[in-house]
Amino acid sequence: MNNSYLKLKWLFNVQLLSSAFFVLLPSVACTEDWPQAQGSNRDNKSAETELLDKWPDGGPELLWTFRNSGVGYSGPAVVGDCLYIMGGRNGLAELLAIHATSGKLRWSKTVSNKIFDFEGNSWGAGPRATPTVTDEMVYALAGDGELAAFDTEGKFCWHVNMVDDLGGSVSIVDAGEPETYGWGYCWSPLVDNNKVICVPGGDQGMLAALDRKTGKVIWRSESLTGGATYSSPIKATVDGIDQYIVMTQAGIAGIAAIDGELLWNYKRDRPYPDVVIPTPVYYNQHVYASVGSAGCDLIKLTKQNEGSFDATRVYFSRNMKNELGGFVLHNGHVYGSSARRGWVCQAFGSGDLEWYSKRVSDSLGEGSIAYADGRLYLYAEREAEVAIIEAVPEGYQEKGRFTLPEESKMRAPSGKNWTHPAIADGKLYLRDQELLFCYDIK
Repeated sequence: MNNSYLKLKWLFNVQLLSSAFFVLLPSVACTEDWPQAQGSNRDNKSAETELLDKWPDGGPELLWTFRNSGVGYSGPAVVGDCLYIMGGRNGLAELLAIHATSGKLRWSKTVSNKIFDFEGNSWGAGPRATPTVTDEMVYALAGDGELAAFDTEGKFCWHVNMVDDLGGSVSIVDAGEPETYGWGYCWSPLVDNNKVICVPGGDQGMLAALDRKTGKVIWRSESLTGGATYSSPIKATVDGIDQYIVMTQAGIAGIAAIDGELLWNYKRDRPYPDVVIPTPVYYNQHVYASVGSAGCDLIKLTKQNEGSFDATRVYFSRNMKNELGGFVLHNGHVYGSSARRGWVCQAFGSGDLEWYSKRVSDSLGEGSIAYADGRLYLYAEREAEVAIIEAVPEGYQEKGRFTLPEESKMRAPSGKNWTHPAIADGKLYLRDQELLFCYDIK
């Protein structure tokens, strides 16, 4: 038996043992925080893996219920073992910190001494914005435009009022009184490096960049003015240029991250006729937006020079009419609920309809959406039902459904379950006003 044969046999045995070792290693689940509205990238998507691919009868295990979140539609932001959420309690707009494991309140702090409500409001009082958590800081916005910064232990750092300090105003489409506030400030703060990006609206600039440590104004988007919408801004890098994409009543615009200059402004043939709520999606030099009865637009951004972009429409379609539940872009398809069509799967590039759930007799009602591990989590706004479906263009395929065990006693007459779901560390968080539910989906 020669040395070459012995060496070859030794290498084979090492490879065999190595293969067996890796086969025996357990797969490691990927867990992720949900630090702001609509997740880490503001796209309603989580990178978590090793989650349940289907639910047992009755749904996943309910770990805890917190029953004192107050009124409002603020969603949870989850970082580590702490959840941050806003609520209207005892006439105040408060920021609450809750243990993500136990569901016990850690602390609460006043953001505004007004709960935010107005005469004739049957949709619901209280905060609408989700807190943003980064670098041991929490940024929280009340419905009256009061923005406050705290550290993660609840120590107050600074505050700025969108109206009183920044001359802001909200688009009042179909809102009536109060004229300055519309239905209230609803967007969620965007933190980017040293800046907190806000949408105060008004004549001084629709956007404002504040120093995240002091709240001092760094710049205003002086070339883009007008009332703030209810949509949250996102950040994108297009052809090497960092920018913030924001919805306007007339369309969509891009603002330079460095100095607040207007880079492009896409104005629709007709302004949006109703309130502008959903957050846009950016992918590969394209921006997708859908706003209620106005349908959806896909626009392409082409760099002209260092200071501007050309924004041209690729298509307009009524195949997606998303009112406020948001949508998910996954593998070239957009998923979300569409008025009078239920849940929809639409081709991102063409706008063509792949399927819609109204063709399925027992499909879930319209609502909000989140994505994780190849599946979509659907939260119906009327029935308090939750479903999980496959994120595939072949059809609406449910893998489980359950109904929340309790309903809010504080919901306004016209209010619905409008708070978006959140996914963090193998848990699914769902809110119905004062009730906050935590489910184990590992």
